[in-house]
Amino acid sequence: MTTTEEMRPIVIFDTTLRDGEQSPGCSMNLGEKLEVAQALIDLGVDVIEAGFPIASPGDFEAVAEIATSMRGSTICGLARCNDADIDRAWEALKHAESARIHVFLATSAIHREFKLKMSQEEIVARAVAGVKRAVGYCDNVEFSPEDAARTEHDFLCEVVEAAIEAGATTVNIPDTVGYATPAQMGETIAVLRQRVPNIDKAVISVHCHNDLGLAVANSLAAVENGAGQIECTINGLGERAGNCSLEEVVMALRTRSDAYGCCTQVNTERLVPTSRLISTITGMRVQRNKAIVGRNAFAHEAGIHQDGMLKERTTYEIMRPEDVGFTKTDLVLGKHSGRAALADRAKQLGYRLTGEQLQIVFDEFKTLADKKKEIYDGDIVALIAKQLRDADDEEWSLVSFETTSGSGCKPRVKLTLRHGERELTEELSEGDGPIDAAFLATEKITGLTLSCKDYQVRSATLGHDAQGEVTLQVEHQGKTFRGRGVSTDTVEATVMAILNAVNRIASTTSESR
Repeated sequence: MTTTEEMRPIVIFDTTLRDGEQSPGCSMNLGEKLEVAQALIDLGVDVIEAGFPIASPGDFEAVAEIATSMRGSTICGLARCNDADIDRAWEALKHAESARIHVFLATSAIHREFKLKMSQEEIVARAVAGVKRAVGYCDNVEFSPEDAARTEHDFLCEVVEAAIEAGATTVNIPDTVGYATPAQMGETIAVLRQRVPNIDKAVISVHCHNDLGLAVANSLAAVENGAGQIECTINGLGERAGNCSLEEVVMALRTRSDAYGCCTQVNTERLVPTSRLISTITGMRVQRNKAIVGRNAFAHEAGIHQDGMLKERTTYEIMRPEDVGFTKTDLVLGKHSGRAALADRAKQLGYRLTGEQLQIVFDEFKTLADKKKEIYDGDIVALIAKQLRDADDEEWSLVSFETTSGSGCKPRVKLTLRHGERELTEELSEGDGPIDAAFLATEKITGLTLSCKDYQVRSATLGHDAQGEVTLQVEHQGKTFRGRGVSTDTVEATVMAILNAVNRIASTTSESR
């Protein structure tokens, strides 16, 4: 049996803040990104890809702030193989305790012909120049041949060898479009180890997308063949079908250490709290039956399973729920609980609150406790979610609302919003119901045209007195914005979600000026 001392360490490179944020509707503001970065450090990831600094002023600010204020993980910034990108990345990263510049350039035939219109020789030269410029700033440099899984092995080996010779300390092999199979990915890593003479001077990494549902399997196949770093995201977030799921690949390595002989330094008890935090911030719900962090991951309903579990847990459980962060009880606090108890529970759930945020959440908790007999984890999460964004960015806030509706009559809404020092009121009888009327009233007051693309209501906890949590996506001028609102009144939660989206629109508009 393999002992802990004999296990090969695998670097966990988290790209939730870069690739994960590229999921439609998952963009985060600065405060949210800082919250996520701290959660990833608490989780124990080795490298945090904080963003693509040249992509926008917001991305640059986020990477720079994370690099300056966070300690405990290497902070990485993405850059194309050109001087402007690399210079901008270093400008954002230069104050990091430990920094990495990640440069990339496409190498597959289809990218060479249709996107880059460059020869193989030109691509090698550009890759070498990019790596060398990055090395001039930082001795921790990663190079990615984009679409490596569809690149000819001969050319891939040539590019990787040249990048390492130029100073790359990590070479990442991306399956950019999720096309590879486990056998193919394993073979690619094996070929690099056999045919690249200087491969021992760099860590081999993989970045697998999930278009065919094989991202985790492909990453594990790469590890079996010698890869030493896995690039992944919390909840498998990412473009299209997403990326390799961090929680799944980490627990696969841990649970089947007998098969892989590898380990990570991830604190697995933080997996569920971190998953919940990301879900709260992005509005991307985790499916109930998702491996590791889904609500049903450790549920047993079949009678034969329940009987086996009562006799011996390992008959139907290969992991303990507490090992990934599930708690044995959901009922936590009551109306007589104090601030310290709330702060401690928030930390267990994966949130770090400032003194001001804690006071606001505590006040709302007390108000909620007067309405509900029992306060659950979900209630706490819902209250905290309202405070994750910076209140100073809220141009529009709710003052009051009234709605009436019924069979055979038009809905009526009276909505009052605060904008700066002014209060603006709109009263109308339009729409197909109170929700539609609320949208119309908000549009008239704010002057924004909103098209609702997605609308979901869910119970934050149990019982008929549970808080209603509304998440929605609206389109404004061709861009998608998400919103979230929580209240024991579902219509109020909807109005708050609409305003959350409106404030994101306002924030984006002010940034682009």
